[in-house]
Order: sequence, then C-alpha cells, then structure tokens
Amino acid sequence: MSIHHDLRSYPEYRESGLPWLGPIPAQWDVRRNGRLFAQRNETGFGDLPILEVSLKTGVRVRDFDNSKRKQVMSDRDKYKRAVKGDIAYNMMRLWQGAVGTAPVDGLVSPAYVVARPFAEVDSRYYAYLFRTDAYMNEVNKYSRGIVTDRNRLYWDEFKQMPSPFPPTDEQRAIADFLDHHGQAVRRFIRNRRRLIEVLNEQKQAIIDRAITRGLDPGVRLKPSGIDWLGGVPEHWEVCGLKQIAAVRLSGVDKHSIEGETLVRLCNYTDVYNRDFITAEIDFMAATAKPSEVEAMTLRKGDVLITKDSETWDDIAVPALVAEDLNGVLCGYHLALIRPNESRITGEYLFRAFSAPTIGRQFNVAANGVTRYGLSKHAIKTASFVVPPVPEQMAICQWIAKQLQPLSDAVDRAKREIELIQEYRTRLIADVVTGKVDVRHLAPDAVEAASEEPEPWAEGEDMIDGPDAGDLEPVEEMADADD
Repeated sequence: MSIHHDLRSYPEYRESGLPWLGPIPAQWDVRRNGRLFAQRNETGFGDLPILEVSLKTGVRVRDFDNSKRKQVMSDRDKYKRAVKGDIAYNMMRLWQGAVGTAPVDGLVSPAYVVARPFAEVDSRYYAYLFRTDAYMNEVNKYSRGIVTDRNRLYWDEFKQMPSPFPPTDEQRAIADFLDHHGQAVRRFIRNRRRLIEVLNEQKQAIIDRAITRGLDPGVRLKPSGIDWLGGVPEHWEVCGLKQIAAVRLSGVDKHSIEGETLVRLCNYTDVYNRDFITAEIDFMAATAKPSEVEAMTLRKGDVLITKDSETWDDIAVPALVAEDLNGVLCGYHLALIRPNESRITGEYLFRAFSAPTIGRQFNVAANGVTRYGLSKHAIKTASFVVPPVPEQMAICQWIAKQLQPLSDAVDRAKREIELIQEYRTRLIADVVTGKVDVRHLAPDAVEAASEEPEPWAEGEDMIDGPDAGDLEPVEEMADADD
C-alpha cells in the first residue's frame, strides 16, 4: 500500500449543520456522543495492566521496565477498567489529543473518562476524529474550568458533543484505511530515521579521525599518556581544557525578575538541536543580573555544551556560537566554553567536543541517578589534543567539506519526515470528516489483520502521571537535584 493516493470526493453531500464540520456525505448522519457511547465506570480490577495515552498515537500498555520516569503505583483498585475497543480520554488533555482506543483490557487513571462504544460504532474511527484539530477546538467549547489550560471535559459534556456518524461499514473501512496507511507511514519514517542514524555515524567517524590523528596518514605518532586516546601526532599537545579555555557554568534561568536587565536566553534545546548558534534563532525572553550579562553574553567562537540531562549520552553535546550575539546569554543547564584563541580556535574546540573519542570522557564523568550532570571540575580537567592553530584551521576546513554532503542528506531525510507527517495529518482530517472518499482504497480485513503492528516511535508526547489530572494516583519520584 503506497503512502500517497488518488483521492476522490463523495458523489453527493448535504449540510451537517455544524460550522466546524461543513458538508458531509449524503449517507452520513450527525449524532451526539451520548448516542454513540455509554460511560464505563468500573473499578476493582487491580490485576489488569496499566494503560497510558500518547498525544500522537493513542492508548497503549505502559512499559514500566523501560520508562525513564520512575513511578510508584498506589491502590490499583481505584483505577478504571477499560475494555479492549473502549475509548479512553484524559479529561484535562482531550483538547491536545489525549484520547485513544484501549488495545487490551486494562486500567486507566481515575482522571480519565472511559466510553463504551455501542454496537454500530467502530471506536477506531472516532479515535481518529477526536484527535483532529477541528474536533479538539470544539472540545474547548464544551470544557469547563477556572483557566483554559486546566479545563476539563466531563462525561456529561462529552456526551452532548455532536459528531459525524458514517454507516458502520464505512466507519470500519475508514479506520482500516487509516490504520494501514499509518503502518506504511511509520515504516517510511523508521527507514528515514535509520538513514539519519547511519549518516550521523559517518559524520562522527570523519570528525573523530581528523581530531585525534589529523589529515596526514603518514604522521609520526607519540604516546599520549592516556589509555583511551592512544597515540597522537608527535607535534600535537595533550592538555586539560582549563589550559586552553575558560569554563563558565550558567545559572541564568528562564524566569523574569523585575529590576533585572532584559535579555534573550540561549537554552538547552537551542544547543542540543543545532550545531551553530546564530541570530536567526528565536531565543527565549528573560532577565539577568548585570554580572550575568557580563559573564554569559555570547561571543563569536564560544562553545556551548549541555551540562546535564536525563541520559548520560546527551551530556556535553556542543554548539558553536557563529557570531557575536549582544543581549543573548548562555542559559541554565549549559556551560559556556570560551577558548584562548592563541591556543585553540572555537571551531576546532567545537569539533573536538563532537568527536566520540573526546566526548566519551564526559559520558563517564557524568554523575547522577535520575538525571546526569557534569561538574565544573570534570569539564575543566577533560583532556584534549591540540595541533598548532594553522593546522586546526586546515582540519576544520577539511571536516566541513567532508560533512556537507552528509549533512545535506540528513536535512533531506528530516524534511521528508516532516512532509509525510503533515500529509498524514491533513489526510486524517479530510477522511474522517468526509471530504474525501477512501472506501475503494481500504484494505480488506485479512490483509489489515496480517500486518504486524509497528513499534511506537520514541519521543512521543505521553500524558500520564501528575499531568493526567488532580486525581491521578501515580506519583513521580522527585529528582535528587530538584
């Protein structure tokens, strides 16, 4: 089954009477949710698995073994039972798409509503409908609360909401098509992500070789005196970072305090997600003390690194400040490394931090249990190999030339992922509201059932724990550093 399709309109439409829905196929109806679902409010099934909800994909069984968040379950008998095929939604987060169908019999938080579909309802169709932007906007109109982002959609309001009601066999055909299309999209995205991983590994190998051995394959080597580094070119120097750069840990956070200087903040994600820090970035607004402005304003050639993270392999990820950025400060959770330019260029230091051989010592030095962090001492005493400055510049030019085609290929793959995700979002909205007819494209039941389910993508936005609502009896363990 291909990802893109020759789509067509239905032969005949009629007005739905709902501004957000517009015209619907002539054979469709509009019904209130109370005619489609009945509330299920059953407790006392403590032996069932715990379910959680993704903003992007729906409901799944929670994997406690591989979860980054350490949580303690309290009194499972208070959890609500959701039967396979039931709709479950978070009362406070349905407007964000926190809804889905239960894949198995399981338990959900008391902060969830469980809706049992009537016989003529395919809940998969409605799980797609409820996650469309148009429907989520309607959810806000029916929700109630003191402030918008704490609004709740209770069952009494949910059952009053009108929804399109295609004939049952058509609901099933739409759901089969979207399920099958989703599998094809996930395969496409997974393959592109694998390509990106391979390309990034190639980039790291190029950087690592150049940073630890230089460009001359026949150069004479000398013992570095460091086991993990081995031999280095005999005219290179091995030294601690404190000998070639100043290290400053930032304490500038995102809070704005009256009386302080207005600044813009380069934060963790700005560094983690890009190689170069430029004025084109939409920096966060904040305030800082005069001493912080003086110490943490970004200058061309500065290297910023991630100082702490939830995983050790996200420690010491670098970015190079490509231009002077007056009024932009290095933010919290980051370290600012300012090179002594008579000894080392900013670009070479950035590439050195990017080299796996050099970076491994930061992974080892990171301390923590639920969150990993680097001390200033660990950063300052890290070992670097330093060629003469002219050779540093030549190495950086060579690295940039070698990486360019690989970087271009990574950018293309990322853009392809973005485009297919945008296409799927538009497709779902058009299909579930009857703008396009996919009955002729739906896979038959045997073909759909034979497909192995695709693994859930990492990094999905999960809504559970304390954010699931005030009644959520799942307690997150506090980080030791907090």
